[in-house]
Amino acid sequence: MATTAIQSSKYFAVDVECVATGTDHNARSVAQVAIVDEHMNLLLELLRERGVPLTQALASVRAVLPRDAVLIGQNIRQDVVWLNLKEGVDFESMQDLQGLYRVWNDKFRSFSVFAQSHLARVLLGWRDAEGPNEHDAAEDARKSMALFNHHRFKLLPDPQAMRAAHGALLAGPVAPSFAKRYATFEGVCMGNRKTCTCGAPFFG
Repeated sequence: MATTAIQSSKYFAVDVECVATGTDHNARSVAQVAIVDEHMNLLLELLRERGVPLTQALASVRAVLPRDAVLIGQNIRQDVVWLNLKEGVDFESMQDLQGLYRVWNDKFRSFSVFAQSHLARVLLGWRDAEGPNEHDAAEDARKSMALFNHHRFKLLPDPQAMRAAHGALLAGPVAPSFAKRYATFEGVCMGNRKTCTCGAPFFG
């Protein structure tokens, strides 16, 4: 467990990473939790392999987050579900990067949403790790906060910059996710809807 003193902050990026506990794509359990404040400080990093029980991890998360916190993340609602946090009780509200960065796509006559890795690579020049360990909670939380700060400080005040960012996101090549590259890994279904091998249901 790693913590640092909390500076004045309203926004907190939260990221949860899970490990497989079975072979179907729903057999997952929380393995990593990280929280980064709007100043890019890592406030909390909990790793299951270091022996931190989930109940203790959840207590640590609640101790770090103020009640008026706005939680930031890619598909942040799922992280909130994993941590059993309650909006309006444990925190004030959420900002999902998928919603902040969605772009109207004339070609498909619908909104395009982008993976966190694509957003960070195109807009921030952030290079991702590759392979089965490419997701790290602390790194992804930092990435989420960097993207959120980029949106509110660089893009929102400048419509021209926003249009340029949208164009770059649509034009940039999209690297396939790990789940798209591998239908299964070490016998575990990766949960891609098109290549699912386990037959377990999909939620949401």
